[in-house]
Amino acid sequence: MSEHGAALQTYNQELVKCLEDLRLKREKLQTIIDGEENNKNILEKNIKALQDKLHVVNTNLNNHRDIRDNYDRMIKDAENGFKKILDSSQTLLNLVQHEASSLDSRIDKIKIND
Repeated sequence: MSEHGAALQTYNQELVKCLEDLRLKREKLQTIIDGEENNKNILEKNIKALQDKLHVVNTNLNNHRDIRDNYDRMIKDAENGFKKILDSSQTLLNLVQHEASSLDSRIDKIKIND
């Protein structure tokens, strides 16, 4: 019977040692998990900050594109208006030159008749 008692005591000691080893492994794993969760939280905060910055950049980009498009429209309208002024100026110049030529011709006819 004492043999059974000794065997039981040995098994009990080995079981206690095994449980202690399992607890140590669990504690080490928990430390790793805590570190990973901390890293995860830091990364999530960084992602949130980057998403906020991206939103600001996208908003600014859209606003700047709208303003650029307005500049493009203003430039196009000004160029079209300037082209119309040039065309009108050319037409006016042609008309004035034609009329001046006609008047010159009339003056020349009057000189010939004198």
